[in-house]
Amino acid sequence: MTFAIIETGGKQYKVAEGETLKVEKLPAPEKGQTITFDKVLLIDDGKETKIGDPYLAGVTVTADWLQTGRSKKVTVLKFKNKIRYKKVYGHRQPFTEVKIAGLKTKTAKN
Repeated sequence: MTFAIIETGGKQYKVAEGETLKVEKLPAPEKGQTITFDKVLLIDDGKETKIGDPYLAGVTVTADWLQTGRSKKVTVLKFKNKIRYKKVYGHRQPFTEVKIAGLKTKTAKN
């Protein structure tokens, strides 16, 4: 099983071909375009593992854009006892859902 670890939105994700995952919000591509992640930290094909320093040169992960949305609401509550102070507000984090299309490695030509 081939997998890679990519970095996007300040977070690291373990991805494999065909997986669907939610990442921090990315700009929506134009119709027919794919998203390319070039910050690949590690790639493993089952026989050999390559680790970047910090990123692997010439390795990219392509993904198809599925949707942009907002996750479930997180309620934040601030409360001080005996002072009649209470603040409640919510937050919905935006995300982009992508499906990993493939891992590409550029080979050096001699």
